[in-house]
Amino acid sequence: MLFTGTHIHKLDRKGRVSVPKRFRAALEMEEFAGIYLYQSHKECALEGCSHSHMERIAASLDELDMFSDEADDLADTILGSSHMLPYDGEGRIILPAELIEFARIEDQVAFVGRGRTFRLWNPEIFKPLQEASRTRTLNRGATLKLKPMNELPKGARPGTPNEEDAS
Repeated sequence: MLFTGTHIHKLDRKGRVSVPKRFRAALEMEEFAGIYLYQSHKECALEGCSHSHMERIAASLDELDMFSDEADDLADTILGSSHMLPYDGEGRIILPAELIEFARIEDQVAFVGRGRTFRLWNPEIFKPLQEASRTRTLNRGATLKLKPMNELPKGARPGTPNEEDAS
């Protein structure tokens, strides 16, 4: 599953927004027909992911010391504030008012792919941040070392089934 691109969709008066068709297609094999959203820790945006990714977050939290401040804070911040949002018959979700307010979303929503996850933004807030990221990347001469094909997860290698499909 891979979320890519920036897709801008209209938010209606009832808080409904269409999830991009590409994103829905990437989520097709999930056991929950919808998305999870929670407030970003770093940005005026919403973090979005699949059910299986949320399971990975929960499993990672289980690795922390039980009752530690770190475990409690992260569980409260991520799991305690996440919203499980099912699709309606037209592939839309209803954004809760508290998430709309947090991300300062008005009449449009930018769905921005980040690989295994995605973010929802007010497009007017995201655009200058995206441009600043690109400038920093170019100024630093940032590069990316690609993983060898044999080190990719099964579903990311051409001609191999997803790990979920194998079970």
